[in-house]
Amino acid sequence: MLLAPSSSAIRPVRTRFAPSPTGYLHIGGARTALYNWLYARHTGGHFILRVEDTDAARNQDAAVQAIYDGLRWLGLDWDEGPGVGGPYGPYAQSERHEIHGRYLEKLLEAGLAYDDEGAIRFRVPDRDIVVNDLVCGEQRVNLKVQGSTRWDPETKENVPANPDLVIRRVDGSYIFHFVNVVDDIEMAITHIIRGEDHLPNTPKHQALYEAFGVEPPIFCHIPLNLNADGSKMSKRDTGASVAEYMSGGFLSEAVCNYIALLGWSPKDDQEVFTMGELIDRFELDAINHSNSRFDFEKCKWLNAEHLRRLTPEALVELARPYLVAAGLPADDPRLTGAMSLARERVHLLTEIPALIAPVFARSIAYDPASVAKVQKREGVPVQLEVLRRHFADAEPWSAVTVHDALNAAAEELEVKPGVLMLPCRVSVSGSGSGPDLVPLLTLIGREDVESRIKAFEQVLSGTEPPNS
Repeated sequence: MLLAPSSSAIRPVRTRFAPSPTGYLHIGGARTALYNWLYARHTGGHFILRVEDTDAARNQDAAVQAIYDGLRWLGLDWDEGPGVGGPYGPYAQSERHEIHGRYLEKLLEAGLAYDDEGAIRFRVPDRDIVVNDLVCGEQRVNLKVQGSTRWDPETKENVPANPDLVIRRVDGSYIFHFVNVVDDIEMAITHIIRGEDHLPNTPKHQALYEAFGVEPPIFCHIPLNLNADGSKMSKRDTGASVAEYMSGGFLSEAVCNYIALLGWSPKDDQEVFTMGELIDRFELDAINHSNSRFDFEKCKWLNAEHLRRLTPEALVELARPYLVAAGLPADDPRLTGAMSLARERVHLLTEIPALIAPVFARSIAYDPASVAKVQKREGVPVQLEVLRRHFADAEPWSAVTVHDALNAAAEELEVKPGVLMLPCRVSVSGSGSGPDLVPLLTLIGREDVESRIKAFEQVLSGTEPPNS
């Protein structure tokens, strides 16, 4: 017999992310959490965090904390869960043993479960179990037939087996399928959004829902996220761990933007989204039906797009830890101007210190290849002397007057201004590449620009060795 069905009244949307703390938060788990969070926010529902920590042998305290830290860094705040509480706690599965026991008694009393040499088995129904999935469509399985054999590694063939599902082991611990369903029922979860790798388990869950007389949640299984070559991502692959992004100079909003696109399509050409835009536009029917391919370079490109949207002041605050680590001043008034240069050229916050270092350098480290390029040119010493003289006359020191001084020096030398760019850039920064020259010179300041050009003139004349 089945237990009496529950009410099928329309309920507010409640989604959940239920990680097992047996490893650190990876990009696939982050995508699952993001989709659940976005749908809850889009519908005005609730997003629940539940830690499925019943595997005591594999659980890691550090991994639990890494999950919390990763979700918070991504901006995926939970409405109920560890550290927040809520009406359906506790939110650690290991603390819900009594609840699981009550549900087990319901099955035993209804004759839907039985003892098997100390283990408890659930009687799977001998009929088709139908799962209607929003992405994968209808799934129809007879668990009695499917579970009637098992693979015997000794004989290397399928042998007869009890098709009924073990839900409590001999040691008293519960299997994932049972507690997962019980906790989703108890927490009133309305939508289960998870990876496609869970799809084969879902008919078992559906059978348990039906046995408890509970209308199952709406299932939405997300296609897998693969490497660019089509292989399954492992924790060792570049970009697999959320911790890489946290320490690698990424913006959390950019990472959310990228992983949202790993399986969801906005149905237009837009690629750059704020979190608010993602919330507004996220719908389950826009989830792709094919596997996604992870592209770390695309993620970096999106990060650069988000960096460009920041104000220089905001970028200073975000870059501050990296500036301090690189030994650069964290409160110099020129930082805002330096960030205006950096945000147009960098992909990551970690790239900013090296790009703006010439603004604040006390001495210049010359790139040998850049110096060699300058030395091959004729007339450079004269060009630098004329350029330095015109810079000395620039009054006041500003982008306009610096630009005019460059043009005036070029006119006097009867060359195009571009001819002066390379020797000037190597003089003040040590490299032939970098941010736009005029803003860079403006930020460095007249006194330092003149002294750096003088120093480079000595390098070219041989009186001062490079990088002495």
